[in-house]
Formats: sequence, C-alpha cells, structure tokens
Amino acid sequence: MLDYVRDGAEIYRQSFATIRAEADLSGFPDDVARVVVRLIHTCGQVDLPGEIAFTPDVVARTRAALDSGAPILCDSSMVAAGITRLRLPADNEVVSLVADPRAADLAQRTGTTRSAAAVDLWADRLPGAVAAIGNAPTALFRILELVDEGVAPPIAVLGGPVGFVGSAQSKQELIDHPRGMDYLLVRGRRGGSAMAAAAVNAIASEQE
Repeated sequence: MLDYVRDGAEIYRQSFATIRAEADLSGFPDDVARVVVRLIHTCGQVDLPGEIAFTPDVVARTRAALDSGAPILCDSSMVAAGITRLRLPADNEVVSLVADPRAADLAQRTGTTRSAAAVDLWADRLPGAVAAIGNAPTALFRILELVDEGVAPPIAVLGGPVGFVGSAQSKQELIDHPRGMDYLLVRGRRGGSAMAAAAVNAIASEQE
C-alpha cells in the first residue's frame, strides 16, 4: 500500500497547523483569522491574507444574524451547494435563484446576466440577510445598486466574485462605499464559489 495519511481528522489537523505556520495572520482578530484559515484551506494559497479585506465586526455580526435565522443569499448554485446545512445554527434558508427560469427571462428582458437577475428575484429577502457571493461580479454590483435605490442592506457580504471582468471593481466599490454592510472579501481577481461557501461554513460552525 502507498504511504499516506488516511485519518480525516489528522489530515485536517496537519493542514490547519501548516496554514498557521506558513501564513501571516497577524493582521486579523482571532475570529477573522479563523475564517481566513478556512479560505486558505479551500484554495491552497498561503499568500491569501494579503488580499483579504474585512470590517472589524463582520464575523460577530454575521454569526448573530445567522443565529437569528437570517437567510443566506447565494449568487450561484455552486455556492449554495458548498454550504454545509448541518452547520447552520438556525436551519437557515439557503437561496440561489440563478437557475430559476424567471432569472433567465428577466436577464433577457433587462440585458443583464442571470446572476444579476437572480438578485432581483431575492431582493425582498435582502434586508438583514447574509450574501455569499463567489461567482458573479454583476450580482455584487446589483446588490449595491439595490441598496443605492433604497433597499435595506444585507448584514454582510462574504467571499467575493472571481474573474477578470468586474470582479476587482465590484469588490473595491463595496470596500470604498460599504453602504452599511459588513464584508469579508478576497480582493482583486481571486475569489470563487468554494471560498464564499467556506466563509459561511466557518462563521456558522464557530470552529476551525
């Protein structure tokens, strides 16, 4: 037999120990550092801390919202699939409507992406929600537009869209003008559905 670690708990232990040994987490409070460790574990990039932007109370406020039953609004089916439902503290609703036929119809009528159209479909649930955005810059831009139009903001935006067109810009707009939202984002082009889901899971479980 090949020689490799087979015990799942030991794999996690060694992984997190390696991350904490190799990544510079000194710029984060303990609760945010725990989430960043999970993000690094998801992508395998120990330089990720240099690209993390966050508001000081994002973890505490997000956890409180989840404890109170806030829904988790996802920009893609992949984000929703990556959220571990058993970790959610209040059997929170996980919403992704990008595959809803209404999103495709609305996107065609309004000349936008299905991801942005899906945001409009769950706009009534946006106030006080947790937004997990990992795929579509247009979804994050649409959240910001809705808040500018008078919709009450979500508690927090977690993760950040990945990509080469609009990704960095959408996140920087939120960082520069938070509009009453907390955030924990991977700046620049990096991001992705797995990291958005990992951020939710880390905050929901309150453990590494």
